[in-house]
Amino acid sequence: MGTERIRQVPFEGDEKESLHIALDRHRDVVVWKLAGLDEEQARRPLTPSGTSLLGLVKHLASVEYGWFCETFGRESEPLWFDPFENEDMAATDDETTADILAFFARARAAADRAVAELPLDTVGTAWDGRKVSLRWVLVHMVEETARHAGHMDILRELIDGTTGGFPALPAK
Repeated sequence: MGTERIRQVPFEGDEKESLHIALDRHRDVVVWKLAGLDEEQARRPLTPSGTSLLGLVKHLASVEYGWFCETFGRESEPLWFDPFENEDMAATDDETTADILAFFARARAAADRAVAELPLDTVGTAWDGRKVSLRWVLVHMVEETARHAGHMDILRELIDGTTGGFPALPAK
């Protein structure tokens, strides 16, 4: 992720634009947290529950597809794992960092299409039968992504000491 992607939430932007940029900023952090790591570091479980950086990215990709696509009856790629059995929280031996990042990029692009094409008041049906609006999904995914980006902050610091929310911006 280059620093050219880091955007600020507009101080006077409309609701949809502001929510989408807020989500995008956290997504960018998620990708950045894997930058420069080797396969072992990216998948290393660092908590008793087995949480790893790569597992968190795989999870976030699956929930992007679930909330933005499945909820609103939009096309989603078939998952090769069962997120309801927490299989989205760990990378298997045959899944590389590049594979998981590509999966996240595809999920993100599909979600972005939904955000671009649907009004905020569009209502869909969540996986558990609840009726939810696109507005609610955006707020939920900002929360979900920020929460896991925070987990990733801690995991990355444990791996190599790298801290911070964003890479340092080049001097002007």
